Amino acid sequence: MNTIERKRNPWAWVPTLYFAEGLPYVAVMTVAVIMYKKMGLGNTQIALYTSWLYLPWVIKPLWSPFIDLIRTKRWWVNTMQTLIAAAFAGVAFFIPTTHWVQVTLAFFWLLAFASATHDIAADGFYMHGLQEKEQSLFVGIRNIFYRVAMIFGQGLLVMFAGWIEQGKIFPSAGDNRITLAWSLAFYLLAGIFVALTIYHRFILPKPASDAPRSDINAATIWRNFGITFATFFKKPHIWLILFFLLTYRLGESQLVKIAQPFMLDTPQAGGLSLSTTAVGGIYGTLGVIALLLGGVLSGIVISRAGFKKWILPMALAINVPDLLYVLLAALKISSVPLVSVCVALEQFGYGFGFTAYTMYLIYIAQGEHKTAHYAIGTAFMALGMMLPGMVAGWISDHIGYTMFFVWACLCTIPGIIATLLVRKQIPDDFGTKSA
Repeated sequence: MNTIERKRNPWAWVPTLYFAEGLPYVAVMTVAVIMYKKMGLGNTQIALYTSWLYLPWVIKPLWSPFIDLIRTKRWWVNTMQTLIAAAFAGVAFFIPTTHWVQVTLAFFWLLAFASATHDIAADGFYMHGLQEKEQSLFVGIRNIFYRVAMIFGQGLLVMFAGWIEQGKIFPSAGDNRITLAWSLAFYLLAGIFVALTIYHRFILPKPASDAPRSDINAATIWRNFGITFATFFKKPHIWLILFFLLTYRLGESQLVKIAQPFMLDTPQAGGLSLSTTAVGGIYGTLGVIALLLGGVLSGIVISRAGFKKWILPMALAINVPDLLYVLLAALKISSVPLVSVCVALEQFGYGFGFTAYTMYLIYIAQGEHKTAHYAIGTAFMALGMMLPGMVAGWISDHIGYTMFFVWACLCTIPGIIATLLVRKQIPDDFGTKSA
């Protein structure tokens, strides 16, 4: 059992720690897409550049074991938060400059690597900083505040930038409103992370168990990693496992890179010409609420009836709502209420359906090396988002938004086929309360 500071209430640091974990991720994966679109980049460049930023999450299992060797996880949390603050400030500072694309991408790379490393350290520190019974109690709390970060990042922050673009804030900015809007948005993120870094430096507990391990070294880590990696690929039906991991979100991985540029683009380009504020409001508030509701419902139904019964409905839930984007593009529906309903339905389906992916990762990670195999599974999950997302912009630029969304829907078919195949391998009672 961990020896920790008894006086440190977990409510004082768990919510803020997981808010800090979620905010840079949503900034890299969502806010950056909107910013680059508003700053004038084409969809091909946006999808390619921002999809590459998934790479740190793809390869983080390679360096995650070394976090145990160098300093404490508390030190890693504070150091990565400092780097994240610096990266946000760097993005903000260089947005108004001549070579803003190249330099901001460099800072986004720094942000992505720091964020992925922060994820490793924060999740490890969570287990050191709480007693076992507290860990179970606060799992829901940490997930909620991770989602709060999403609401803030792709909702309130984007709306803040939109208000500056519209002249509702700093109306004297003139023709530089878009540049000013996004520069100030990232300065705000930098300020938040400076505050979080200072706060956590004083408020995070100092558990005795959070110490560099002296019983292992780099050679041991590489040897053990080689063993766990090899045993992962010796799992029964490994090719079916990889087929599922890489295709379950094949349609979604492309749609997510183009959906918001589509809503922001001009009618002449086939877009809906919605304002930045409207897109922030749709995705960051109503969309996230629907996502949360879908996630909660999925957990309830699996615990009652088992994962095997619900994996196919979940696969359909995450994929079929993509048809709504075909409808929006074909009919040029630009009514904010109607777009909001479509996004809410798609996000609800995503929240409901993504649980199947998480449950399948848990299922295939069973047995020896459970933690490492789960981490390898999440790496393939990130790879399945990165590679298709890289070409999504090029495809949409060449065939137009309507046909692109048709293409995204066709790309959901392999994932549904994979679901039907893996469903046969899953025990009837897996995922139920008694399982």
